[in-house]
Amino acid sequence: MGDFSINKFFHWIFDAFLNTSEHPMIFTEYTFWIFFLLVLSGYSLIYNKIRLRSIFLLLVSLYFYFKTSGFFFSILLFSTVLDFFLGKAIYNSKKELNAKVLLGLSIASNLLILIYFKYAYFFADSFNSIIGSNWQPINHFALLTNQATGSSFRVDQILLPVGISFYTFQTMSYSIDIFRKKLTPVNNIFDFGFYVSFFPQLVAGPIVRASEFIPQIQQPYNLSKKDFGTALFWILNGLLKKFLLADYIAVNFVDRVFDNPVMFSGFENLMALYGYSLQVYADFSGYTDIAIGIALILGFRLPKNFNSPYKADNCGEFWKRWHISLSSWLKDYLYIPMGGNRGGSIFSYVTLSLILLFVYLISGSLALLFGLLSVIFLTLLFGELFPKFNKWYLTNINIMLTMLIGGLWHGASWNFVLWGGLNGLGIVIYKLWKKISPWKDKFTWLSKIWGIIITFNFVTFTRIWFRTGSINSWDQMDESHNIISEWFTANEILNQLFFNFQWNLAFEVLSVYKNVFIVIGIGFLIHFIPEKWKKRYREAFATSSVLVQLLIGFMAVFFMYQIASTSLQPFIYFQF
Repeated sequence: MGDFSINKFFHWIFDAFLNTSEHPMIFTEYTFWIFFLLVLSGYSLIYNKIRLRSIFLLLVSLYFYFKTSGFFFSILLFSTVLDFFLGKAIYNSKKELNAKVLLGLSIASNLLILIYFKYAYFFADSFNSIIGSNWQPINHFALLTNQATGSSFRVDQILLPVGISFYTFQTMSYSIDIFRKKLTPVNNIFDFGFYVSFFPQLVAGPIVRASEFIPQIQQPYNLSKKDFGTALFWILNGLLKKFLLADYIAVNFVDRVFDNPVMFSGFENLMALYGYSLQVYADFSGYTDIAIGIALILGFRLPKNFNSPYKADNCGEFWKRWHISLSSWLKDYLYIPMGGNRGGSIFSYVTLSLILLFVYLISGSLALLFGLLSVIFLTLLFGELFPKFNKWYLTNINIMLTMLIGGLWHGASWNFVLWGGLNGLGIVIYKLWKKISPWKDKFTWLSKIWGIIITFNFVTFTRIWFRTGSINSWDQMDESHNIISEWFTANEILNQLFFNFQWNLAFEVLSVYKNVFIVIGIGFLIHFIPEKWKKRYREAFATSSVLVQLLIGFMAVFFMYQIASTSLQPFIYFQF
């Protein structure tokens, strides 16, 4: 009996902390919190030794990523080592041309890694649909791993490493900022590795700038009682968002509708869209809340990633409040280099050309391609005749290109591209409306509320394509998949909304899913609470006694345990 217990214990240890498939290291798994307690135990011994602290957290973070993505942690190591040495070489370059070449190497290397793992099937499927071939990408990473280690990973399937979109963006911004003379390179590779791999935000953001994080590495550890209370608040707040809002809504209503939209009325599809808007916000902001809280306990401050986005009264403001770290990254490293609001640049013309090429590839229509080129040519000609117009339309083109690429960043699906384009169009239309609106300088409470309603419904409507892009991930497609099938689910939802709404079923739907809609209502109510009220109860929690904080924390955890879904609901943004 004793031997059996010991064996069972060691089997549990191995399964929980070495097995990468059964127990992934994510915030909603009990293994993560055991892991975090062990990390804190070790951290308590070395937190005041800066160099040792960095090495310790680097090793911990690599283990965390190994648990999350298996041997894909080698991709993280490669990107880290490459950009560390390229950053130094860029900084030490005497000639600008050499620095540009090295910067190009850094950007190209990271983009090629990202494109290979994230977009291989997307591009292969696009080309196959045009030329009628059946070319299938090969997982060269798995092939090399099998040859080197004798493993047996599948070579006919390319899996997406978790968090690759986040850490490649971090390393690219590091090289770019060094080239722009905004940043000096990190002297120690362990510090740089720690910055890239810091585990709370590694797999789903927020995207941290080197200029914001690296100076914190050299600062002594300082955690006040209020900081601890604030950290605990953010952790509990994030877990409650995930379990009580996102997962409950998804499991009990949203997923059912989106899995088979034609089985539900247009009213149910509309309610599912509203529910999904709350779900995706609660899920992603919940993750970043937890990440911010965990980082703060370890003595590091991560940037705010959400600012009550559904309070925005226009599409442009929405993107200043939603996924702030990505929006600011795209602005600084894509929109402004393309010319921003100053007009066009060579970069913007190159980007536009690539977009037109992909439009042709997806459509296969030369007529459509020539039509688009004709419109662009006439617009350019009109811009030359009227210079003021030239700057205006080039600025809007830059906005559209940024949003299209931002959409593609979210996933290898034309649904994401369309979603990004619609949001870009929303920003452009609002800018035009501001110029001609008679209420431009009359921001009354009524116009503010009206703007919030319009913006929320527009953002929610565009999520038809965001959601259907998410459920059609490329690594889950069968061999019969083709590009056009991506549109089917979105078309089904639109058909139900416009042709099968069934208002007469509204009361029955609200009654059947009463608890779900109560949760949705509470979620939106909390979201729209004035920020000063939220700040007040955050500070009240943070400054209360530790006993009160722990008691509230215990009650929250117990409540979450009682209503938690039996099936694990992964964080939505893990796929990005």
